[in-house]
Amino acid sequence: MAKASRAKVKMLQGQAKRDAALRKAAKKVESSIPDTRAEIDPGAYQNVDGAWREIGLDAQARRGLIDEGLLEISDLRKLQLEAVKQINGIGPNAIRVLIAEMKKRDINFR
Repeated sequence: MAKASRAKVKMLQGQAKRDAALRKAAKKVESSIPDTRAEIDPGAYQNVDGAWREIGLDAQARRGLIDEGLLEISDLRKLQLEAVKQINGIGPNAIRVLIAEMKKRDINFR
């Protein structure tokens, strides 16, 4: 095997240093981000998710709606459908349930 040229060696050394610096920076950023996977206190949501529980939404969708300040079905008239779809935890099934319940109560999105 032929010996690598001086330019190639320098190029590889520089690349290794850049890679190490990127890993170090990523580790620093990662350690500064708070852990959002902490345990969720179900009692905090249990007091206010009654309306959502009654219509059969799953826990993730209920938490997403409560986090957005939507505590009642009538609160949905303040938002557009696209905004509701962007809420964390709201998937296609939750949208179907919400639309069906809104139709029953003669409520429309904005």
